[in-house]
Amino acid sequence: MKLRTILMGAAAVIATAPAAMAERGSDGNVNVIYWQAPSILNPYLSSGTKDIESSSLVIEPLAGFDEKGDLFPRLAEDIPTVENGGVSKDMTSITWKLKKDLKWSDGTPVTSADVAFTYQYCTAPDGGCAQGAHFDGIKSVETPDPQTIVVTFTAPKPNPYLAFVGGQSPILQKAQFADCLGAAAPTCTEQNFHPIGTGPFVVKDFKTGDVLQLEANPNYRDPAKPAFATMTLKGGGDAESAARAVMETGEFDYAWNTQINPDLQAQMTAAGKGHFVNAFGTLVERIEMNQTDPSPDLAEGERSTVKHPHPFLTDPNVRLALSKAIDRQALVDVGYGEAGRPTCSIVPAPAAYASTNTDCIKQDLDGAKKLLDEAGWKDTDGDGIRDKDGKKMHILFQTSTNPVRQDVQALVKGWWNEVGVEVELKNIDASVYFGGDAGSPDTFEKFYADVEMYANNFDGTNPEAYLAGYLCSKIPGPDNQWQGENIPRYCDPEYDKLVAELAKTSDMTQRGDLAKKMNDMVSAVGMDSMALIDRGRLSAASNTLGGVVVNTWDSELWNVQDWTRIK
Repeated sequence: MKLRTILMGAAAVIATAPAAMAERGSDGNVNVIYWQAPSILNPYLSSGTKDIESSSLVIEPLAGFDEKGDLFPRLAEDIPTVENGGVSKDMTSITWKLKKDLKWSDGTPVTSADVAFTYQYCTAPDGGCAQGAHFDGIKSVETPDPQTIVVTFTAPKPNPYLAFVGGQSPILQKAQFADCLGAAAPTCTEQNFHPIGTGPFVVKDFKTGDVLQLEANPNYRDPAKPAFATMTLKGGGDAESAARAVMETGEFDYAWNTQINPDLQAQMTAAGKGHFVNAFGTLVERIEMNQTDPSPDLAEGERSTVKHPHPFLTDPNVRLALSKAIDRQALVDVGYGEAGRPTCSIVPAPAAYASTNTDCIKQDLDGAKKLLDEAGWKDTDGDGIRDKDGKKMHILFQTSTNPVRQDVQALVKGWWNEVGVEVELKNIDASVYFGGDAGSPDTFEKFYADVEMYANNFDGTNPEAYLAGYLCSKIPGPDNQWQGENIPRYCDPEYDKLVAELAKTSDMTQRGDLAKKMNDMVSAVGMDSMALIDRGRLSAASNTLGGVVVNTWDSELWNVQDWTRIK
């Protein structure tokens, strides 16, 4: 099926919201806990899911994705398609129309100039935009009138729904962020911590890494929403304590990302105060293999940069050996149960784009040892650790602080030890690890370790922008304030060519084939990004909280304006 056919029918694919509530703010306060505390409310300066989703309460895109992965309009009047004339027949432009009478939370009108400015903000020279892949291939963003935005592409764009779509690509207010372009972006503390938005809530107070206090937006476009007058989004702690705060003590109404083992899930559910919600999408737990040298012996600004290749992880046979040593099903059994399944793919869904490669699933310790032998890494002194040219194979393995992740680290360390690799474990507070602070040595973007583990996903059902994140130009470094999406520092000119080909391919079968090939190049073959577990979105909701609909294709808080108190 041609993508054009899908575009022509997309106007009918709009999420249906629940009936309007009686009165804005009538249900008092709602308590939400994100044990990975938000550190900034600007997703253009952080790749961390907790920052993107916290921001989504305040700032919004033109359109989003519902729980089925279907597009629906937020600030836009409708979804542009070929059929309704919003997408040009040659696929080189898309025209968005803003809803009438939209207002920012400060009461000023939302106009097309704000949308054009957002593009300027993310593409400004000397800046570090964490969501830059969403804007690749754009030639211009024009504003013929205050309600109209015309995005023109450098070539036909079969999927024009990347820029300004989904929680990763919201609209910023031009008046507020005008002085925050390029290198100035991270210095705008007030703007980044207290953005003026169009969402259901406005920021009342924000203590970074701790608590976000919000109140209902008085200028929200639906006068009956949100039902809650205030929201407290508490950060910190760990996944287990967050889940208990909903499921056992009832202190909170919703706990995000309750990454706990199956036994604890069953114990907590028995308390009768809440229930776990879970759905599979594109969230994949993975181990990134640093292709650059993170050695502290290198000068600051040169560590984990392409100037210095990694001393052994640049060898694909070494990476493949490390993958073969891992029993992915055991990791699922120990840490995830029904909320996980083993995978070799960084794009596990939807089926049209998901690789069918399953070669990594079966553990092969002997095969791992053989590959390391062939790569010249042998235990020459009998101490159990492989060496080559006088250098020991030592790996610093970092991840965020979380009991499940520490269990996974311990298991992986044991298997890697078994094949002769020395492993040092490090865990970092999640608020710091995913914080995006260019000055911190402990962010996952800076990657001052040999390997690191986390989960990642993409908005919507099309992985184009996500796969474009592995372009050579997306590698984090000092020149982009460590905000590039290419965390493992993967760089292959042939892959870059496939990114360009995918961007201009309209045939759905061909798009799927390209995505699967790219997927395998990064994960199943090269193992630069070593997929481990296809994770469900497992969170906890109070039995007194209504309206919760799990969404794996966009922000988990995508329909918070529809949440209610069950009385």
